[in-house]
Order: sequence, then structure tokens, then C-alpha cells
Amino acid sequence: MMQNRCAVPNCTSGKSEPQPLFRFPYDQERSKKWVEKCQRQDLADKLPDQLYRYYRLCGKHFETSSILRDAQSTVLKDDAVPTIFDVHSQPQNGQVKRGKEATKDDKTESKGRKKIKKSQAETATEDVQAPPEEDGVKEYLRSLFEVLALLGEQNIPPTGPAENKQDGLGSSTFQALLEYRMNSGDEVLKVKFDENKECCSSAQLNQMIEVFEKCIHSKLVEEVKQNGFFSLLTDDLVQISGEWYLPVFLRYVDQANCQQERFFGLLSFEGDGETLAEKLLSELTDKWGLAMEQCRGQAHSCSGIHLSKIKTFAAKLIEKHPMAVLALRSTHTLNVSLANGMALSGVQLVMSTLKKIQSFFSQSSVLQLELEHAISIFYADKEEKAKELKTTCQTNWIRRHDAFEVAVEILEALLLCVDSIHDNEDMRWNDQVTHNALEISKALADFEFVMALVVLKNVTTLTRAFGENVQGNSADAYFAATSLKAVLHSLQEVSDNIDVYNEFWNDEAVNLAAAMEIPVTVPRSFLRKHQSEPGAVQPESYYKEHLSVPVVNHVIKELSELFCEDHLKALRCLSLIPAVIEQHKSTEPEEESIQVYKNDIPNAGTLSAELHCWWVKYSKKGKGETFPSNLQETLQLADVKFFPNMLAVLRLIGILPTLALEDSCDVAYKRFQMYMENTPDRFKSKSLALLNVNYDVGYDLDAVVEVYMKTYPDRAEAS
Repeated sequence: MMQNRCAVPNCTSGKSEPQPLFRFPYDQERSKKWVEKCQRQDLADKLPDQLYRYYRLCGKHFETSSILRDAQSTVLKDDAVPTIFDVHSQPQNGQVKRGKEATKDDKTESKGRKKIKKSQAETATEDVQAPPEEDGVKEYLRSLFEVLALLGEQNIPPTGPAENKQDGLGSSTFQALLEYRMNSGDEVLKVKFDENKECCSSAQLNQMIEVFEKCIHSKLVEEVKQNGFFSLLTDDLVQISGEWYLPVFLRYVDQANCQQERFFGLLSFEGDGETLAEKLLSELTDKWGLAMEQCRGQAHSCSGIHLSKIKTFAAKLIEKHPMAVLALRSTHTLNVSLANGMALSGVQLVMSTLKKIQSFFSQSSVLQLELEHAISIFYADKEEKAKELKTTCQTNWIRRHDAFEVAVEILEALLLCVDSIHDNEDMRWNDQVTHNALEISKALADFEFVMALVVLKNVTTLTRAFGENVQGNSADAYFAATSLKAVLHSLQEVSDNIDVYNEFWNDEAVNLAAAMEIPVTVPRSFLRKHQSEPGAVQPESYYKEHLSVPVVNHVIKELSELFCEDHLKALRCLSLIPAVIEQHKSTEPEEESIQVYKNDIPNAGTLSAELHCWWVKYSKKGKGETFPSNLQETLQLADVKFFPNMLAVLRLIGILPTLALEDSCDVAYKRFQMYMENTPDRFKSKSLALLNVNYDVGYDLDAVVEVYMKTYPDRAEAS
């Protein structure tokens, strides 16, 4: 059983004054050190897990600097080791003596006193006593939190049905696991169940989930604060229990100079305009405790009806924190992001339909084969092209840089395929599949969809190479930063001659529609709104005014905002990557670009000299020598610590939302996507999502229990 006293022989803590008790560490080496320091040879053969569960050292044996205290909990630093002993012989001034001095004083004070000697075995026997009421409560709560943590990490809904429904504990997975623990010998839970005929109520479970969320947030904020600057990233809105939430991620570089991206939670997205923007910023700072003055970048992903609210929030963030440069979200290709940001009915019809198509064909390999068969029919005389398109359609192609080009190429095959599935002549498909096929067919057979898709394809062809480069390797991203001006020039040329280009695009769309037997029409919603008769408005002029011109103007405006001068300067700092220096060895990296971070580097006065030394070091490559080719490899260079300004700049580049992360650093986003896709709607929880995605955050369950007991003292006492 767990001991309720300090494991150090003859320690008087708890008798003269209360002291916090700390568990032995899980880590084997640190656990061994603790045993050696506290002079308990009888514990030397025990496993770290046993020591962790059943033995404690009190706060008297640790340096004050090793103990972290706040309003909610008292915990040890991760590397804390006990160094203070002989605590019963303290001088009047309260200072603790150590080593030989403490031993000498101890002998002096003990003269004339009767000494009672005990063997270490006897001491150990006395120390391991039945826990008092408070420690029993802590062990009970810890058992509950251990089960909750296990379920959360594995994305098993605690309130979900267990496989075996048995009387007494209900049918939830949480209760079933508690019963399993009791059957395996958890005496504390057994006592609780015998008293109340249940181990945990539904209300208490909700409180525990709330506290767990608070503790993980606290740990994440602490982690970010330790590492300085960060970028704020948001993703597409999600709906949980009928309410809209904004997923928030933070990107930073940790103390080991590794890029990290963490899921920070879900913010309620109820409200409008300025009020909502202020509320979101308030929650980030006041509720989550983020130091937004450390924010150096922001990137957002949103579409549809919530688009204007996100733009208002981004503008408010820049207004209050001008260094939070607006950037592109690396998890979304540039062309898809540009299209998602257009509040045009035709463009939104294209984007929503492409998502439906991807979802429809990915649900079944049989449906995927139907699409591939249709592609074979339309490309019967182009076998290589057919093979290429089939391979493409087996991927998440709607997120590719060339998504609109692919969509145009398979459009006829798509319509043939979904029409065939909807007709269901051989009765192979159920009602839901045929219904979904009909919905897609209606969208594809709408000329507004065809025209919008053709316009998107032609406009984004001009931005495709830039997008691929800026989200590619370091050398490509550096090149992209210098090529944006040419891209904007090409787009402006299209804008200046939009009549000519619109005519070309209209002809392409009309020909494609004719091949698919789709009538060329103006959207009915427009005709109803303006009470116009069919034929009164010419399609070519309508789509020029309401589609072609707005799309081109939006892309120009959006590129200019996403890649402002400070953002481009930050990207040009990729010239510090050794492989990029070696590639452009005749040109020294521009100090002007690095000046964008002049207030964030340790010594701006030595920047010029340090930059020159860095360039000289990597402009010449020895025989057989290889230079780091990306940011992560450069940050791991052993010599980088001798260039403090360069290290600071590289760390700041590392948090740019635009640059793609290494696969090992991109776990949080992928886990969040998996959580949302794999969790049934009725079991989705913003709190459990945080626990599931941040399974590796390294929270301390003892600290979680302490926070729970302080947050809900009445509940703790009742336990």
C-alpha cells in the first residue's frame, strides 16, 4: 500500500510541520539516484514502478528552486534530485545544513539525549502504513484519472457502451474498466464501490474531463513559454454537439531546436464580427494564458459562411500584434486555399462538390473501381493518360496543387459514373449511395459549376508553380520568395485583358458542357433575385462580371496579403540554409531580409560580421562533404550555437506557417483529423479531443488530482 510519510529514515516531516510528498520518478536512473540519496538500501531491489506507486519523499529534501508552486498545485521540476538530509537538525534561522556540517551539528545536539536506533527494515515497515483519509482519496481519484487518460489516449469514448453490459456499474466503457481494475485488486476502488454502490457518477466524470483539459492546457502553455516565439494556426471549423468550434494549433521550435506543432484546443465560434474576434483573442490570452506579443505568424483555413468572421479575427490579431504576420497554412495547398477564400456561389459550389466526390468514392473500393472504369471508357485511346488519372484518383486529389486541372480532365467520366450508379439498373447500390450519386450528378450538370471549374483551372495555372515551390524544399521556397513579382505581373496582365481571357474560358466551358449535354444557362437564383426572364441575361457577360473578374481580382489581392513584404523577407532568410548558400555561393545572404527580425535576435550589432562568417563557412564545400539541405537539419548543426544571431533567425523561420513540416513534426494535425473522422458525432468532445491529440504531452497525474481536489473540494471530501 502507498506510504503516507517520507521514505527517508527518521524524517520528522508531518509531525512538526506539514510538507508536500513527491512520488519517486518513473525514470530508472533518476529513481536509482533517489534511493541512493535517501539511504534506503532495502528499496534498491524494487522496480521504479513500485517505488513510484508506493513511496514518497517530502519537500524538505529538495532545493527550493526544484519545487514549483502555484495557486493550484505543488510539483517538482523534471530533473529534481533530493540533496538535503538530516533535516531534524535545523538551526534557528531556518537554514538547512548539509553534508559534514549537518552531521557534526547533529552529533553535538544529540549529546546527552537518549538515542533510539532502529534498523532500516524496521523504519521501512513503519513508513509503509495504511493511507490516511486524504491519501486514500488521492489514490481513488488517481485510479479514476488513470482510466480516463487511457480511454482518452486511445480515443475510446468514456460514456460509450462497453462490450459486456453488467448490472451494478452500468454499461459505459469507463465503468467497465473501473470494474476490471477492482477485479484485478484495486482495493481503493473496491472500498468506494462498497460505500456508494458506484465508483464515479456522470457529473463527476464531466468534472474530471474538464480538469484534465485545464491541466493539459497549462502544460502546453508552459511548454510554449519555455521556447519563446510561436505562430498561431487555425483550421476548418468543426461542429460538436450542434455548436461551431475553431481548432487552434501552435507552431514553435523547442529547446532541442526541433520544429513542433501542437493542437491547443477548440474555441467556441458563436457570435459575429468584431465581438467574436475580441472574444477569441480574450480566450487565447486570459483563459489559455498565451503571451500573444510572442506571436510571429498566423495562418487560417476556412470557407463558406464563416469566412468573413475568420478574416475579421485575423485583422484584429494583426491590429493588436503587428508582428503576427499573415501567412499560408502549410497543410493546405495554395490553389485550394485561394479557392476556399472566395465567397462566390459558383466557386463554393465547386469546392463543396469536390469534397462530396472525394467522400463518396473513398467510402468503397467498389465505387472507386466504377470511377476507374468510366475513366477507361473516356480515355480508351490514351492508355497512359487513363492510367495516370486512375492513380491520381486513388489519392486525396482534391487537395493537390493541380486539383482543378484533374477535375476538368475527369469531369465527363465522373458524370457518366454517378449517373450510372444513380440509375442502379443492376440493383447493386443501396438507397443512400444512389441518393448521394444523384446529388453529385445534379451539381456536375449545372453550367455554373462547369464555368467556375474552368475559370479556376485557368487562373490557378498561373499560381501553381509558385505554390508548389513555396511549400516545397528550402531551395524552392527561397526561389519562390523571389518570383512572386512575376506571378503577380502575369495575373495583372490577365486582369487588364479580361475580355479576351473570359471569351477563351467561356468557349472552353461551353464546349465541355455540350459534350456532357448540359444547357448553357445563367444561375436560376440570379434570375429570381433580379426578376429577369430566361434569355434576358447573356451567360458570357454574366459569368465575366460575376465570376471571371472577381476570381482574378481575389487571387491578386489574396496573394498580396498572404505574401506581404515581411513574409517574403522571412522566406528569403532561407538563404541561410547551407545547401542554399553553396548553390548560390557567389551571393552573400541579404542582411536586409534578416533585418525583419532585428528586434528578436540577441545581438543586432554583430549581425553583419556573424552573417559574413556563416556565409564563408558554408560557401565552400570540401571533398565528400555534405551540407544540410533543409531547415531542420540546419538547426541540428553542432556549430550553430556559436552563431547566436543565425540560430535565432533559423528558429524564427522554423515557426513560419507557410513552410511544410517534417512528417515527424506534423503529428498533431494528423491526429486531430483522425479524431474528427473516426469519432461518432455523439461522442465528440472538445476536451477529449485535446487529451487524445496531446497524448504525449507528459502531464503529471498527481498534479491533475491536486487540481481536481482544489477545484472541487466538496466532491473530493465526499469521495
